[in-house]
Parts: sequence; C-alpha cells; structure tokens
Amino acid sequence: MQESRLFQIVYYLLDKGQATAPELAARFEVSVRTIYRDIDALSGAGIPIYAEAGRNGGIRLMHDFVLDHAVLSGEEKQEILAALQSINITRNISESQTLQKLSALFQLPLENWLEVDFSRWGNQGFDREKFALLKTAVIHCRHVRIRYAGADGAVGERTVQPHKLVYKAKAWYLKAFCEEKQDMRTFKLNRILELTLLEDRFTRRSFPEDSDDLEGDFPLIKLRFPEEMAYRVYDEFDGNQIERQENGDLIASARMPEGAWLISFLLSFGTQVEILAPVYLREEIARQAKKIYEKNRT
Repeated sequence: MQESRLFQIVYYLLDKGQATAPELAARFEVSVRTIYRDIDALSGAGIPIYAEAGRNGGIRLMHDFVLDHAVLSGEEKQEILAALQSINITRNISESQTLQKLSALFQLPLENWLEVDFSRWGNQGFDREKFALLKTAVIHCRHVRIRYAGADGAVGERTVQPHKLVYKAKAWYLKAFCEEKQDMRTFKLNRILELTLLEDRFTRRSFPEDSDDLEGDFPLIKLRFPEEMAYRVYDEFDGNQIERQENGDLIASARMPEGAWLISFLLSFGTQVEILAPVYLREEIARQAKKIYEKNRT
C-alpha cells in the first residue's frame, strides 16, 4: 500500500508542480505525519524531493526530474511496457524508440507478445493506409472525403469529420459527423472504398455514446444449428446465448438489428440454419432463398 502511495505522490507532484503536506494528506487519506515519512522514504530512495517553508512553500520535485525506475515494481514495469506496446500497434510502426528506452531503463526484455493486423486477407496495403489516415484525422481534427458503399447498395461521396475509431463485433467502424446529412453517422471501414485526408480542420463535437440497453430495441432471433456447425456458432454468438440440446443441436438466441444485413447474415449459413423465431423472418428467408434458386437454376 505504501509503495503505491509513494508512486502516486510522485505522479501528483509531476502533474501539479507542488503541494502542501495537508493537501497530500487529504488526497491520500493519511495523516500529515505519514506524508512527511513518505517524503523521507522517497528522498532515501533517491528521488530529488524537498519541502520548502514559507507562504508560497510546499513539497516539490527538483526541476527537470525524470521518473526513475526505482519507484516502480517489476510487475508495474511489465504493465507499462505491455500497455505502450499495445498502443504502439495502432501507430502502424514496427519499432518504438519510447519502448526501447523504457525497456533499457527498466532492465527488462521487450517481449513481442501482441500482434494486431488491421488488414483483410489479400488487401493489406490499403487497409493499413486507411486506418493510419483516419487515425491522423481523428487526432488532428481534419476533414476526410470518403467514397462509401452504404447498406442499401448505393455508393456515394461525402465529407466527414472523424471523431472516433471503434472496434466492435469483429469489424472496425468510424464514428463521424457527416456534413451532407448534418448528423452523426457510423461508417464501416471495410465499406470505405476511397479516402482522402483534407487540410481543413474542424471543431470536435460531442458524439452521443451508445446506450447500454440499445439491444433491447432489437427483435429476439432464435436459431437452430446442427452440431457440426458449432465452430461457426461460437464464432458468431456468445456462449451464454447458446443452448446445447440432447441430440447435439445448438439453439442460439440473440437480439439483432433487422434489415438487409440480418438477411445476408442468416443466408450465409445456407441449409445449416433453421429459424425458430420470429415467424415473419423465417418466411422472409424462405422468399429470399427461393429468389436465389430461381436466379441460379440452370
């Protein structure tokens, strides 16, 4: 507990510049006497910390102090390196000087434990470039011109103000303000066919967060799959949404958004899915399957 508090005191002083002993005592819920003991402990560990008396006095770190590795435990060092390594992945850079310097400072080997590839199979170049450009646009508030394939099949161009990159349900999305629609929109990165980073900058807006109970507005879909489809079922549904039957069949129940996407999703299972509910969806899939048959029969 004391080691954690010592680190927090140093971090607080790095952030604020200085603080009084009563201020630190109130923040960390200890006595003023304990704070002075902590200051002595930090000084004994080699941290250049001192207390200055007087009206404008307080507890300070020496100017240009850099946090030394002595304050951190071995586990904390590993956590910092792991966190920076995961962040570094989004920079699309193979090596990071920051990581290398910290690894040397902590005297710990830099393990390459995590790999994330933002590209699809066979399309590495554009997918990575797209992600890098959008990241730049989000961070620096720059407009982007995109050519986008909508869910309705229409392909059009629009200028957007990128606010956030989101990974959800095995896909990347861009949350942005669409200037044509004058509203916030969510774009699937795979459907962005072309992308141009513009020089114009925008003022960041507040993007409404998704409601936790949004799925409550979706209809409950109940599906039956044969046992041999388990690999695909567990790919698409959470374990608590799946019920295994005595004969090995799998019943998946989930609330899902209606529309063309849902029809395509269900048809992707071919003859290996039986729609138990709702009835109208079962009938719609049958109609779509018939159309596919009529279009492709010889």
